[in-house]
Amino acid sequence: MTLTEKYSALLALLREQESVAVAFSGGVDSSFLCYAAFEALGSKALAITVVSPMLPQSELVSAQTLAAQIGLAHYLVTSPEIEDEVALNTKNRCYHCKKLEFSDIQKEAVRHGAKVVLDGSNLDDLEDFRPGLKALKELQILSPLRVAGLRKAEIRELSHRFGLPTWNKPAFACLASRIPYGERIDLPKLTRIEKSEDWLRNFGFKQFRVRSHGDLARIEVAPNERALFFSEQALSSISLALKSFGFLFVTFDLEGYVMGSLNRTLEQNTLNPGVSESLV
Repeated sequence: MTLTEKYSALLALLREQESVAVAFSGGVDSSFLCYAAFEALGSKALAITVVSPMLPQSELVSAQTLAAQIGLAHYLVTSPEIEDEVALNTKNRCYHCKKLEFSDIQKEAVRHGAKVVLDGSNLDDLEDFRPGLKALKELQILSPLRVAGLRKAEIRELSHRFGLPTWNKPAFACLASRIPYGERIDLPKLTRIEKSEDWLRNFGFKQFRVRSHGDLARIEVAPNERALFFSEQALSSISLALKSFGFLFVTFDLEGYVMGSLNRTLEQNTLNPGVSESLV
């Protein structure tokens, strides 16, 4: 199936719905889904963003800007607390977090007359450890990008074709993904991670993570960006900045950025509980 045919299939799937609410994080996938939903359904499509300590302010601003650009109605659900089952940060943290967030999104969708909630997971997500997919299935959330057989590279290509500014946006995950499983999540940790990553972005890095290991920050940057680190001025500036945000030690991961690197601590047989299940 060609990319154009896949997009046509996506639009057909969306038009089968009476009205939809897109769970909108501001990332590549959900941004593209918002665009497609609006093309398919117009005012019968809307977007909902959960504003929580896990979502950086910069991502919220990006989501609001893009929704306005598309012309899509956009609603915010504020969730200021970190629920205990999420804060405990077990290997199923994402399951608990998605269950809570999408339950809130469903309630907001009902208030605005949307019949179906959509999420932006794509076909590639089935190949990683994604316990949140189980929560989506339990809540009967529709994942049209997966159903249409779209992968991340294809979503980026279509986003570029349609002029979406997110087409080349670096991969992003919630701030909780920076903290190793078993280490409790709290607001001060999330805040210093967010400040550190904002600072690195302003410094000029594009694809990176600040992994938090207690009082130690482990910085991962894309392999082709590692050279930016190697000057005395850069090393001193980065170290001083991250320590000012609350870290006692600042380190650089020689391997560079690896998506989901903290999943290495999990046993191989825990990987993706959703792979063998039918698509939502």
